[in-house]
Amino acid sequence: MPGKYNFDEIISRENTDCVKYDAREATFGTDLLIPLWVADMDFRTPDFIMRAIRERADHEILGYTFRNKLYFDSIKSWQAKRHHWDIQTEWISFSPGVVSGISMSILSFTSPGDKIIVQPPVYFPFFECINGTNRVVSENPLIYKDGHYAFDFENLERIIDSRTTMMILCNPHNPGGMVWSREDLKRIGRICLQNHIVLVSDEIHSDLIYRGETHVPAASVSTEISQNTIVFMSPSKTFNIAGLSTSYAIIPSDTLRRQYNRTLETLHVSLGNIFGNLALESAYRNGEEWLNQLMEYIEGNYCLLESVIKERLPEIKAVRPQATFLVWLDCRALGMSDADLMSFFIHSAHVGLNDGPRFGTGGEGFLRINIGCPRSVLEEGLERISIALKCKRKEMIEE
Repeated sequence: MPGKYNFDEIISRENTDCVKYDAREATFGTDLLIPLWVADMDFRTPDFIMRAIRERADHEILGYTFRNKLYFDSIKSWQAKRHHWDIQTEWISFSPGVVSGISMSILSFTSPGDKIIVQPPVYFPFFECINGTNRVVSENPLIYKDGHYAFDFENLERIIDSRTTMMILCNPHNPGGMVWSREDLKRIGRICLQNHIVLVSDEIHSDLIYRGETHVPAASVSTEISQNTIVFMSPSKTFNIAGLSTSYAIIPSDTLRRQYNRTLETLHVSLGNIFGNLALESAYRNGEEWLNQLMEYIEGNYCLLESVIKERLPEIKAVRPQATFLVWLDCRALGMSDADLMSFFIHSAHVGLNDGPRFGTGGEGFLRINIGCPRSVLEEGLERISIALKCKRKEMIEE
């Protein structure tokens, strides 16, 4: 029986070619800030995953490999246990990453000039996948009301035309942290079916669910909708192994799966890597208790964030997440332009966050913060923001 995991441990990530820390200078123009941006965590990768990797590394031939029965069984068992979704082995395909899989889906099921629906503010690589393949972004902005986001179904049906061939869904949503309901997913699925639109669902954050919430895989809501839906998942965010290729696609439709696999094989990226395969299998076979403890810690971090905002940062509002270690901050009451807002957090607060406009329409005046870090690091970051805002208020009064 595993003991208590230590998420308070401070582990230096500097000088490891780590994007989150070692790319601060290139990203923010300074490395003298606390990085609370890139969506990976600062927690030690679980011991059971590292043990599996080290044991395999001791066999000093790292040749071509394949995904064995244990790999597929671990995915099936995890989906059944965590998401109450019974899937078949043949539905599972590989992807080097979720974003790579989305790009391959675009290449497989759409043509240049086709319109692809996204619902911003949303994970910004979606835009890059669409624009980079000469497709057209079709935006259906989410409705933000009373600190929560919802689908705009009326506008969604209005923007669909004969050139609309795909929708990319973020489930759970990044950056808003929403867990979409079964009813919403059914409605989305039906609209896509009725209009011959392939539904591609990014579900990389599906395991990072807060207490009282339930993740519903988009392809699980009905048999009919499953035949028109591709789900991408990965243990990478969940178990902090984003540096490995551990993503996979679940495609119940034989027709869609054949098309996707043809693209995968044409690009010659279907093999993955030895350690990614082992990491996934180990995570799904041994990781439930670690994940339960992680989510308890993440929720504690969010409670800290919410408390500090309420007591010391009244100009900022947090969109309360139902999932993920990412929190969307509404900073519009500060009355700054987006450029000034980023400059303030970088140069006055010395904290690095993701700027909202990058997430598309509706991101103006917002920032995204990563709370997947030791609590002392988050406390220091919030303290810096509090001091900087106190000074800002003082300057405004003196003016």
